[in-house]
Amino acid sequence: MSVPFEAFSQLDIRLGKVIEIEDMPQARKPMYRLKIDVGDGTPRQCVAGIKGSYSKEQLRGKTVVAIVNLPPKSVVGVLSECMLLAAFDDGGASLLSPDKDLPVGTKVG
Repeated sequence: MSVPFEAFSQLDIRLGKVIEIEDMPQARKPMYRLKIDVGDGTPRQCVAGIKGSYSKEQLRGKTVVAIVNLPPKSVVGVLSECMLLAAFDDGGASLLSPDKDLPVGTKVG
């Protein structure tokens, strides 16, 4: 399947910083509820199935890549307001992040 460039260009992809992490014991698989600062003054809540790949200490303050203009979605009864981008293999998840320090809210394209 091919996606037209116009569809891709509508995604608002930004750098964010993880500012809060909580366990989600009600989830069937290991998940966190994260608060992500994406530079617009209101942290976004994000539910992510990355608990098996990252400890809270590894995530706190980490710069991540997030899509911030998807419709909010309820995941295990918690509203997720953005989506983190990651690569997955048999070893788990690897969150995408820039290779140098850039401010939160920096657009990714």
